[in-house]
Amino acid sequence: MGGRTLPATRLDPPLLNRYLVPRALHSYPPREWGAPCFPPPRRPPGPPPAACTLAHMSVEAQERRERRRSGIPVVRTGDPARRVLTNPMVWLTVAMLILSLLCAVALWFQVVPDQEVPGGTLIGLGTDAIPKVSLYAAYSLVPISLLYFWADRWRPVHLWTRVALWLAALCWGGFVSTFISAQVNTWAAGHLAIQGDGDPASGARAAVFVAPFVEESTKATILFFIAILMRYGWVNRLSGIVLAGLSGAGFAFTENILYYGRAYRYAAQTFGQADPDEVLQQIFLLRGVMTPFAHPLFTMCAGVGLAVALRAKSKLFRVLAPLVGFLAAALLHMMFNASSTLVQGTPLLLLWGVALLLVGTAIGFIIRQLLREGRSVRARLEDYVRAGWLEPDDALAASRLRTRARALWHALWRGPRTLWSTMVYQVALTELAYLRDSLTRGLVDAVGTRRENELLRTVAERRPLAVVLPQGRAPYPSLRRRRAVEQWAPPAYPGPAGLGGSWPAVPAGRGSQPLGQTATQYSEVDPSWAPPRS
Repeated sequence: MGGRTLPATRLDPPLLNRYLVPRALHSYPPREWGAPCFPPPRRPPGPPPAACTLAHMSVEAQERRERRRSGIPVVRTGDPARRVLTNPMVWLTVAMLILSLLCAVALWFQVVPDQEVPGGTLIGLGTDAIPKVSLYAAYSLVPISLLYFWADRWRPVHLWTRVALWLAALCWGGFVSTFISAQVNTWAAGHLAIQGDGDPASGARAAVFVAPFVEESTKATILFFIAILMRYGWVNRLSGIVLAGLSGAGFAFTENILYYGRAYRYAAQTFGQADPDEVLQQIFLLRGVMTPFAHPLFTMCAGVGLAVALRAKSKLFRVLAPLVGFLAAALLHMMFNASSTLVQGTPLLLLWGVALLLVGTAIGFIIRQLLREGRSVRARLEDYVRAGWLEPDDALAASRLRTRARALWHALWRGPRTLWSTMVYQVALTELAYLRDSLTRGLVDAVGTRRENELLRTVAERRPLAVVLPQGRAPYPSLRRRRAVEQWAPPAYPGPAGLGGSWPAVPAGRGSQPLGQTATQYSEVDPSWAPPRS
């Protein structure tokens, strides 16, 4: 190379090192791009390389590229406005809200007003029934969503990112998935219908053989989008369970509105039928009380399969786990639709008991995962404790959910600065534990070591201000007295009421004097005095 300056090249750093750096130097850290290269042992075939530098890519751009390749978040610096505008979760939330709004408006014009169809008028839900049926549908959505929010406590992201993911899953399942499924199911039912003297049970074929695959695929699509955008945040199976359950809960919310509204409007339009409110309460008992868990339970299977694939080292598991999870979700959905459509009476109650058993199994699995993740976080953080990089209290403080909640409660009463430091401290420890797990599994390359150093530095900076292990009760603010209360003097012997009196003395300046002779003096008691002896 003769010491001449070479122009820029478009080769990637690994490929550049392979050709221009001797094989013995591959184990050392790469030199800064722009420094003189070592002479190669032999020149590769083809035209001579143009350069040994990457002038077109700065150090910051190269760092961002390596972090995106491993899914590790990029540390954003600068003013708060710039950090917000460069945060992908902000734009994901905005895009999801816009898309959900468009699908909700399209679905509104499709099902709410009356539609003129060939042969008559298709009665819609009506604007008068929407508020009432939406309230009944919310009775099932709110408690289920709160349970999933409570279970999502081992995610190494801040609160606003977690809320953005929750909102994205709910909005997608409630509006986007419902709108797409309605179009596909209507199209498939029209092609499966039999005209004339056909099978009377042909109307259920679309609900049994088409709807499960269509609805489960549309509900699970948001899970794949989130996994692609931020797979670094999918650290355990609870991540898949929560996001999939929220997507299913949002889908069940909109579907319940459709079912409740149709039943209510049909009862109101049909002469001689029961009271519309009674019909609404009956269908609410069947769908909102007895089977509110159906759609969340089905989609949870796909979420667990995707979470297993993201944390697996085997390529076979990465392909088969999402497929098996989706097929399990579609199979459960198919069995549920078939039983609710074709089975009546006592067998339906037996199937409902089997469904409750499945729900109990799912709840037990979630509780087991909560406890298991706590033990896993503690085991990973103890590696840093033995190395001397963390304090012994750090592993205990980050591995117990009750301790974390109490620390946040104590920090809330100590001011916003302490609360913020405690939140950052806990999130950094959680991310450090799962990063250590990813490094040991081989899911993250060498860029994870730099992120590891950043997290250790964050923990050391935030620990002095954060609440690590809360002790005693929280430092609640003391109630101040509004005005000073006049204090009476303590009682003194013999007291103002005479010999043996115990009334307190009157404060000075009141103008009143104690009763009795103030100048009376009493002699000392004779110590030899005693009662007469008989």
